[in-house]
Amino acid sequence: YNLLLCSTIIETGIDVPTANTIVMSRADKFGLAQLHQLRGRVGRSHHQAYAYLLVPEIEGLTKQAAQRLDAIQQMEELGSGFYLAMHDLEIRGAGEVLGENQSGNMMEIGFQLYNEMLAEAVRSLKAGKEPDLLSPMQATTEINLHAPALLPNDYCGDVHLRLSFYKKLATARTSEQIDTLLEEIVDRFGKLPPPAQTLIDVHRLRVLSQPYGVQKVDAAPGVIHIAFKPNPPISPMAIIQMIQKNKHIKLAGNDKLRIEKALPEPKDRAQMVRDVLRTLGATAPA
Repeated sequence: YNLLLCSTIIETGIDVPTANTIVMSRADKFGLAQLHQLRGRVGRSHHQAYAYLLVPEIEGLTKQAAQRLDAIQQMEELGSGFYLAMHDLEIRGAGEVLGENQSGNMMEIGFQLYNEMLAEAVRSLKAGKEPDLLSPMQATTEINLHAPALLPNDYCGDVHLRLSFYKKLATARTSEQIDTLLEEIVDRFGKLPPPAQTLIDVHRLRVLSQPYGVQKVDAAPGVIHIAFKPNPPISPMAIIQMIQKNKHIKLAGNDKLRIEKALPEPKDRAQMVRDVLRTLGATAPA
């Protein structure tokens, strides 16, 4: 082992090509960015290097210190710097968007929700509307196909990639965006297994259902329920005509359709919901 004795000045980028081992005393006192930079001072190209993080006792670590050390241990592969930065942002918090303070209220609601609220406010301002800061965020249509909807471990083994695809699918707003993600997933991992196909069908239905004012889709093998929000943008006459022409479709209250049909496969249930909504011919309000 070739050890270098120094202070944290080494993290500024001092190059010591012969050093292949670093020992960090009281690693629990360093920030995540510091740990990442210090670890990067050893190891060159194909040469194996080692980083030892020393702490007095695991049980005595603060919650944030434990999170930092856990994150730095998990992020070992190339390109992990971005994920470390995201972990650091979640652990430490972020500053105010408008203002000079280095800490804000983001961690009260979480980074993801904060971004969504900010994006919603920006969209309102661009549309010439005053953002309603007291109103809740627009609820996502709930879709349940009564089947596993996920990217299996043996299909996509990298947990970070799976989380990335889940997030991209959950935030997709158009069918075209989902098509693009589907192409990328198939190109990287091959033909979709049934749970992954169900995941894609769930998000296709979510995107398709929102302009129709659908609040929830519950699609079991024997019966499907489609619940609408109050005053959905659907013609009552279109609903009546559809029920008259299809005996397996009934009204279940003022805001719910009941479809009684045996459809064992989740993809067939998803297709049935799509067909029903397209038959209604609803469009999103201008």
